[in-house]
Amino acid sequence: MKRLSYILFPILLLTGSFWSCKKALEQPPLGSLSETIIANKNGVNGLLIGAYAGLYGMQGKDQGFGGTDAWQASPSNWVFGAIAGGDASKGSDGSDQPAIDPIANFYSDGTNAFYNGKWKALYEGVFRTNNVLKFLGRATDIQAADHSNIEGQARFLRAHFYFELKKMWNMVPYTDETTTDFNQPNNTDIWPKIEADLKFAYENLPGTQSEIGRANKWAAGTYLAKAYLYQHKFAQAKAIFDVVIPQGTTTSGKKYALNEAFADNFTPSKEDNPEVVFAIQMAANADPNGPSKGNNGDMLNFPYGESPFGCCGFFQPSIDLVNHFRTNETTGLPYLTDYNSHPIKNDMNISGDQNFDPDQGTIDPRLDWTAGRRGVPYLDWGNYPGKPWIRSQLYGGPYGPKKNIFWQATQATDGDFSTWAPGSSINYLVIRFADVLLMAAECEAQVGSPDKAQEYVNLVRARAASPKSWVYKYIDDDNPLKGFSDEPAANYKVGAYPAGDFASKGKNYALSAIYYERKIELAMEGHRFFDLVRWGIADQELNAYFSFQGKLTQDVSRGKFNAARNSYYPIPQRQIDLSQAGGAPVLKQNPGYN
Repeated sequence: MKRLSYILFPILLLTGSFWSCKKALEQPPLGSLSETIIANKNGVNGLLIGAYAGLYGMQGKDQGFGGTDAWQASPSNWVFGAIAGGDASKGSDGSDQPAIDPIANFYSDGTNAFYNGKWKALYEGVFRTNNVLKFLGRATDIQAADHSNIEGQARFLRAHFYFELKKMWNMVPYTDETTTDFNQPNNTDIWPKIEADLKFAYENLPGTQSEIGRANKWAAGTYLAKAYLYQHKFAQAKAIFDVVIPQGTTTSGKKYALNEAFADNFTPSKEDNPEVVFAIQMAANADPNGPSKGNNGDMLNFPYGESPFGCCGFFQPSIDLVNHFRTNETTGLPYLTDYNSHPIKNDMNISGDQNFDPDQGTIDPRLDWTAGRRGVPYLDWGNYPGKPWIRSQLYGGPYGPKKNIFWQATQATDGDFSTWAPGSSINYLVIRFADVLLMAAECEAQVGSPDKAQEYVNLVRARAASPKSWVYKYIDDDNPLKGFSDEPAANYKVGAYPAGDFASKGKNYALSAIYYERKIELAMEGHRFFDLVRWGIADQELNAYFSFQGKLTQDVSRGKFNAARNSYYPIPQRQIDLSQAGGAPVLKQNPGYN
């Protein structure tokens, strides 16, 4: 199967999105020559590829759409989903990218540039998908099956962009391919529009595609179930999961399943695997001007100091997150309510030349694929050295990110060093099958099927328990490229929930176990904040996080979450200012930010 190359279609350069910086009336219309070129099969397919390129959220080596910084619009949501959810500290130090601090501590307002950067990127994606649909309707040389496939992909992508907008800001303006007045208000719930696009895609897309980056029927069905889940339509979501889980396949035709090894989810050479539901395709060294296709939205998120990556020390796993991976030495189960009372030993305030022995207690091995910690192999780059690779432990803590890091042995193909910070060919997984199982478990628990919910959770835990998902010590610590021994790098122990556990202990216990499993399985993948909000527990979880983590690192010492205000981010003030009509703004600010 070929990999879809997300090139920018040249005709897109002739158009401009209102949401990028200007009002619609200020945009030059498409001329007759442009329509002649575009309104046919080749032109529409080119526009569709351009719409996929919009998934990157950026247009240059370190720029987002409209001249913003690439990391403001990263599709991984490392700021808005992971840092804001307590998975990670901002990292680096307090003077670098200071606009992230008020987001992490929940005292930001609509003037924060990160919100405007993300807004512009997502509406650029909407604009591109609408263009596909508009010119698809005018093309006369496209067969019915191809027409449905193109329309299904475009509507899937549009639903994705609007889903991101919805979970970020809740009430947002809606435009489609028929819109002529782009100065729309944000006074209507867009969930029905998202559902309609995903239903069409689910019913009309084929099960396989010719290129692995494209959306297929099963990705659309899964996304539709996710949209239902976010609205607490658990029975409707369950009905789709009941079909997707046994029947669904990847775009290349592989039956959905968990990878045998947890780390295969983050290994470029294994990206066409059965766990991929929908991924944003990254490619290192594809752009001579910089890693524009190499996930440069995450280019800040590599170890710093004496590390081989050069820049920039952001996105450090929080101490609170790492403590979630402690397991009970007898049962192998997590400590659902008092994990911070069973902390994992760390090297906070210990210099690199001082001795440090890693934690000897029982640990979930997913930790060592998620966080770099002192004395444990950091892929094949050597044992993580701690402080020498960190800008400021006092500010961001003792750990380093790991899921976004490529291997030393494959850095020539998987890393991109063409500019001042690294790029990577590691795909961003929008949805993977472990996520599907845990969403389905949540639905089962909500509708009164605790045993089925527990079955799904135990499937995810069984993969973590397998020795194939463990990290192993090096054969030679001084030469990590020689490979790994058969000695585990830590005392790994993961157990299954015993038969009948969810049923006997009740719905609240089952949900707490499912929520916890999502925390550790999907850690640092950008989901946590949005999960906490939809579960209605963001205030208790995040304020507990600030109370604990704020005593250990300086970055969240000011943290305070107010559910009435902070459950959604502020509408960018720049967009409100641009939406003037009759001397008043059309867009309304979210509650609590005026």
